[in-house]
Amino acid sequence: MSDQPSTLLSAFSRKAHAAHCKLCLSGLPASQIDVDGSRLALAFYCLGGLDLLGVLEEEISPRNREEWRTWLWTQHAKGKYGSGFRPGPFMTGRDPRISLQDPADYTNYDTPHLIMTYTALLSLAILRDDFSKLDRKGIIAFLRCCQRQDGSFSTVPGSNENDLRTLYCAFAISNMLDDWSGVDIPQAVAFLATCRTYEGGYGQSTFCEGQGGTTYTAIAALGLASAVTKKEYLTRSEKQVTIEWLLRNQDDSGGFRGRTGKEADACYCFWCGGSLKILGAESLVNSEALATYLSRCRFKYGGIAKAPGESPDPYHTYLSLAALSMYPPQVHDGNSTSETWKFGVLDPLLNAREETVAWIRSHVPDRKVHS
Repeated sequence: MSDQPSTLLSAFSRKAHAAHCKLCLSGLPASQIDVDGSRLALAFYCLGGLDLLGVLEEEISPRNREEWRTWLWTQHAKGKYGSGFRPGPFMTGRDPRISLQDPADYTNYDTPHLIMTYTALLSLAILRDDFSKLDRKGIIAFLRCCQRQDGSFSTVPGSNENDLRTLYCAFAISNMLDDWSGVDIPQAVAFLATCRTYEGGYGQSTFCEGQGGTTYTAIAALGLASAVTKKEYLTRSEKQVTIEWLLRNQDDSGGFRGRTGKEADACYCFWCGGSLKILGAESLVNSEALATYLSRCRFKYGGIAKAPGESPDPYHTYLSLAALSMYPPQVHDGNSTSETWKFGVLDPLLNAREETVAWIRSHVPDRKVHS
């Protein structure tokens, strides 16, 4: 593996990357318009990037932060399956100002979305919302309706779309609420075990190829479950096999690939790196090579792409920053360059800055239940 000296790294251009996040908050570039249907996730990537850069309050005015909180709550909906957040305003034609004051019952065609509910809660925490509008019992009911008989979770109640991403989001939401009554943990863990592959990774579902992203969701979900059940779900040998597979995914470029035999991709620096961090194997990651690879993925006007020479986007920008938060390079150049490579400390289980997780702990759970 290449092990270039970190002193060759140029300044990180934090203002340019912050500008990219702000640009995508106000309106997606034409190259990213195909992901407009996941606006809540995009909002999280942009707000999360500003949070990790430590410039959210500097770059987003109090008035604009309040506007973003208001916009996020307009995606909140209640109905027969409980409550949660829709992917964005395209789901309903109602006036958002009316929706905020009196959330309408949703139909079977515009129900809340499990993954978007997870990203909405994180985004509101980043914006330091007080969560006074949060229907905690409704979210618990929604989680129950999303869990299937095999233990997996669908993205929306009654959907056939299910994989480890939704299971992780259900566990993460339960952790944020400090209330696990909406999920059957043993049943979910049993399903998760069927997604493990011979390599030690985890596929999207049973019999699927192991991937870096779904391996992270599996490892993080097991970590969240262990915190509440006090059980270890992986044996020492199983952990070792997974660690070895993840480490093999860091290739000669310094970046991580998501599947065996594929090219490196900036997002897997987080997905694989986060898994290794949770498994306690972070010291085995070549952080200098990782930073060198991500530096090559930077766009000169701001933002980070999936690979060198590609166009930047909020998804890869955020996940690259998250990876660097866990694996910052050791830059010893005698000037200010080293300061530009420092980021907020990340909690790898919830995928958020530690200060944001602390806000979640003090504001999201029902104080009446835990007083």
